[in-house]
Amino acid sequence: MKILILGAGKMGTFFCDVLSFKHEVAVFDTNPQKLRFTFNTQRMTTYEEVAEFNPELVINAATVKYTIPAFEAVLPYLSKNCIISDIASVKTGLADFYANAGHPFVSTHPMFGPTFASLSNLSSENAIIISESDHMGKVFFKDLYNELHLNIFEYTFQQHDETIAFSLSIPFASTLVFASVMKHQEAPGTTFKRHMTIAHGLMSEDDYLLQEILFNPHTGEQLEKIQQQLSNLQEIVKNHDSEAMKKYLDTVRKNLN
Repeated sequence: MKILILGAGKMGTFFCDVLSFKHEVAVFDTNPQKLRFTFNTQRMTTYEEVAEFNPELVINAATVKYTIPAFEAVLPYLSKNCIISDIASVKTGLADFYANAGHPFVSTHPMFGPTFASLSNLSSENAIIISESDHMGKVFFKDLYNELHLNIFEYTFQQHDETIAFSLSIPFASTLVFASVMKHQEAPGTTFKRHMTIAHGLMSEDDYLLQEILFNPHTGEQLEKIQQQLSNLQEIVKNHDSEAMKKYLDTVRKNLN
């Protein structure tokens, strides 16, 4: 299959590496400097090159802020039967865009990134495929994600956004709060250093991505839960209530199990 990848960032180059030995792959990026680190693939910087390549599948790996603009720019250069796809962690606006794009589409979310995941061993990682997607597109990504040994889940656009509000917004918000009260430690403990590693990884992500995940319509509900639990914990600590603390810790362990 002839596959065009939009964006030569971390995930774009990852998909290039994964796909280039079984498919004819091209990578497009408006910044030619980023194309230096792509191998075994065609490198493109103009839309005329895209039209000549005539891909059968487009994987949009542009950052969240530019996902829809990247689609809008490339669509005039694609054949009508070309499948368009995204791997965005935030699906805001994509359902409406696909409904009017005039192309078969598939939307997925590989729920890992180069910051934390071991890309050589993804067996403990997950991927979501949006159920409203075109059948052939879903088949392609199911086969690909199975080859990568990912655990695959099929959700609607709505279910995806609800899941992301829980699985990303809560740890993102918790890490941001931890980092916002940070001060230098002369002798940090192991737990502190692990939290710091997570915080540094999170802050290396694109600001717009963090914003869009936290602006998910379902995030507010999750933040309210965090605030409620912090208030409960603060009250227990303030009163030195050993019995309440035992119950609180038991509840946390139960949640983890």
